[in-house]
Amino acid sequence: MIDRTVIETRLGRLIEAMNAEGLDAAAIVPGANFYFLTGVHFHLMERPTVLFVKADGAKHAVIPVLERSRWQAMAPDVDTVFWQDSDGYDDAFRQLAGQIAPKRIGVEGQRMRVFESEAISKAFGDGTVIDAQAAVARMRLRKDTAEIEAMHQAIAISEKALADTLAKVRAGQSEAEVRQTLVMAMLEHGADGPAFEPIVLAGAAAADPHGTPQADRKLRPGDALLIDYGAAWGGYAADITRTVFVEHVSPEHADIYEAVRAANEVGRQTAAPSVTLDALDRAVAARMRAAGFADLIVHKTGHGLGLDVHEAPHVMVGNMQQLEPGMVITIEPGLYRDGDVGVRIEDDVLITAEGAVSLTGYERRLTLVG
Repeated sequence: MIDRTVIETRLGRLIEAMNAEGLDAAAIVPGANFYFLTGVHFHLMERPTVLFVKADGAKHAVIPVLERSRWQAMAPDVDTVFWQDSDGYDDAFRQLAGQIAPKRIGVEGQRMRVFESEAISKAFGDGTVIDAQAAVARMRLRKDTAEIEAMHQAIAISEKALADTLAKVRAGQSEAEVRQTLVMAMLEHGADGPAFEPIVLAGAAAADPHGTPQADRKLRPGDALLIDYGAAWGGYAADITRTVFVEHVSPEHADIYEAVRAANEVGRQTAAPSVTLDALDRAVAARMRAAGFADLIVHKTGHGLGLDVHEAPHVMVGNMQQLEPGMVITIEPGLYRDGDVGVRIEDDVLITAEGAVSLTGYERRLTLVG
């Protein structure tokens, strides 16, 4: 359970962001933001479940009656309207609208679904719903001590699991077998579970950055083996990628690997307060272009990490937002040649007052397995 003083601090961040955007209230549905503000995990299901936070700090909610006991125990300070399946939820929203009547309600544009948005608009009036994804996301940009500690734990579990897995990798195994070994190792080391479905790709398949492990794709000597994975612990995620080679590596593939490794190092050294996400992405990409691999770059440098595996801020060209102490981002340069090879090296990096520190420390030098 999240300490109530922490919850109040987090609500203060949201209210600050709301005031900056001229919002009278924010409407939050189950997910990372809902948990961040309440400490309560609800599934996003067919029943509307919405937390409303007003700009003056008052909290209201529309909650299905079957969640009453848990909600009242976890969030006793929230003025809540409960609704029953047999009655539907329209009256609950109308009742709440009669109590708070905000004119501009900010919603999570990348999370809230159409029927929830329509229910709010119907009850509060057309034109009240505003996409406030960026404003809402702002409250989670800077991680507190407890969040960073949870991520430390998730990363430590992940790195132990990778070491165990790579020690068992042999030519002839399938991508799916390696993935299964990795998942079991994360659980054995104390993970709540995988933070996301691990990506385990070998040989030419590694050229697909988000490919799916296959049971009929076997590792062969000389193959690149790309593993993108992370454990979840305490609600927080690790997100790590390492690329190794099975038994041996060709000179050309070694050159590609070295270009990615050097770009990763540039990223970790460049990241610091006041550096823009645009400048960081450009510095990383420039290192790979200088090595002669401009045509093999297919994605941005990274993204924020925390309760979600992918969250703000995004490390990409055009994002002029500045890094701030407390942000945790990934730095994950990659090079991909269709039909041949893919290499990615991803670290989880905490921005500090002095610069940045990598929370991940797993070996980055070119490694042979099997």
